[in-house]
Amino acid sequence: MPLIVDRRTVLAGMAALSLTRPSLAATTHDIKMLNVDPDDRKKRMIFLPLIQTVEPGDSVRFVASDKGHNSVSNKGMIPEGTEEWKGKINEELTLTFEKPGVYGYRCVPHAAIGMVGLIIVRGDGMTDNLEAAKAVRQRGRAKKIWEEIWATVESEGLLS
Repeated sequence: MPLIVDRRTVLAGMAALSLTRPSLAATTHDIKMLNVDPDDRKKRMIFLPLIQTVEPGDSVRFVASDKGHNSVSNKGMIPEGTEEWKGKINEELTLTFEKPGVYGYRCVPHAAIGMVGLIIVRGDGMTDNLEAAKAVRQRGRAKKIWEEIWATVESEGLLS
């Protein structure tokens, strides 16, 4: 006996599938390069957000909200086998992240005063370069900011 499926059954099945299956579309996350944190005027020369968590295939767009900033990967703070990046001053930069891991970056003119940030790409192996990234020697105020970043990553379970 042949199976007869009407249009309503097919549409209901498709709707159920779309509710249970995660979207395959990648997301673009914005990180603003700012002179002053809009929520805390005491925080100057910052990336906002300071820590961004993404999925493999997602992109991060560094938005030149204020002039005089760029985004550059920190040596020793990106997963092995991934390419370093160096954005130009005052220019937007969009990067797509495929490999799980932690990616440390900085603004070249303002790194010593603490303009640094972290991207976490979730997935298998996301902690593979964690100890190496933590071991990178930091200078100036960046050292304090990195201590705060690592403490936040731990306290909020961002690598769990």
